[in-house]
Amino acid sequence: MNVSEVIALENYYAIECHGPDGQLKWRETIKNLVTTEGLNDILNKYLKGSTYTAAWYVGLTDGTPTAAAGDTLASHAGWVEVTSYTGNRQALTLGTVSGGSVDNTASKATFPMTGTVTIGGAFVASVATGTSGVLYGVGAFTGGDKAASSGDSLTVSVTLTAAAS
Repeated sequence: MNVSEVIALENYYAIECHGPDGQLKWRETIKNLVTTEGLNDILNKYLKGSTYTAAWYVGLTDGTPTAAAGDTLASHAGWVEVTSYTGNRQALTLGTVSGGSVDNTASKATFPMTGTVTIGGAFVASVATGTSGVLYGVGAFTGGDKAASSGDSLTVSVTLTAAAS
C-alpha cells in the first residue's frame, strides 16, 4: 500500500493603513509565498532538531514586489524592503495554535510611518534588522500598490496555516 501525505503551508497578511486622524485609508489582504529558505528552516529546526529561535518579525516591501521561491534576506532581486517607519521590523507575536492555524491578531505588527512611500507587500523574517536571518516568506498585494504617508500607521495581521491533504 502506498500512502502519501501532503502538507500545505499557506500564510496570509491583512494590512490596514490608518491616517493620523485614525480613519481607515485602505486595506489589503495578500497570500504569502513560503521561500525555499523558509521550508528548509522548518525541516532543519523541526525534524532535524537544529537549534531553534522563536523570534520572528514582519517587514514591508516596496511597490510591485516580485517574490520568488529562491529569495533570501540577503538576496531578493524582485523587491526592496521599506524602512520609512519608526523602529525595526515589527515582532510577530503569535497566539495559540489551533486547527492548523496561528495568527497575531491579538498583537498586530504596527508600523508608524515616517515618510511617503509605496507599499506593495509584506514578509516574515527571523531577524529584526539586517540580512543575516531567514526569510520565511513574502507576499505581494493583489489589488495593486498602496500609498502611505508620514503620520500614517500600518497594522499587519499574519495568519500562518498548515493543512494535510
